[in-house]
Amino acid sequence: MLEALDLGRQAGAGGEVPVGAVVVKDGEIVGRGYNRPISTCDPTAHAEIIALRDAAQRLKNYRLMGCELFVTLEPCAMCIGAILHARLARVVFGAADPKTGACGGVVDLLANDTLNHQTKVRGDVMAEAASEVLRSFFSERRRSAI
Repeated sequence: MLEALDLGRQAGAGGEVPVGAVVVKDGEIVGRGYNRPISTCDPTAHAEIIALRDAAQRLKNYRLMGCELFVTLEPCAMCIGAILHARLARVVFGAADPKTGACGGVVDLLANDTLNHQTKVRGDVMAEAASEVLRSFFSERRRSAI
C-alpha cells in the first residue's frame, strides 16, 4: 500500500485525483498505475485500470490469477468490472468512497455471488493515510480556486 500511496501522490502532483494502485503476485509488484484521465483525455485511465494493464503486459496474460490489487481509494463500478474480468484473487483498498465506491461505498459488486468469478475484498487498509492524501489534494485545489 505504501507504493500505491506514492503513486497516488504522483497523480496529485500532475493535477490528477491522487489515486495509486499496484498489482502484486507472489509478494512482488507486477503492475503499477495512478490516475491519468485528465492528462490522457481517457475516462478509463483510473489507477486500477492502468495497473491491471501494466500487470497483464508484464505477465503476458490478461487473466491475473493469483494476483492482488492494492489501491488507495475504493474502486468504482468500472474498475470492479475490470478486476472481475482479470480474475484477481483479492482487492485491498485504503479510503472508502461514499460517492462512487463499488465495494460497499455505494454498491457492493463483489458481494454478488452469482458472478462467474469471486474476488475477495478488504478495505480500510492505511485508510487514514490514503484519506489524508485526498484531503490535502482537494484542500489545495480549493485554496487555488479562491
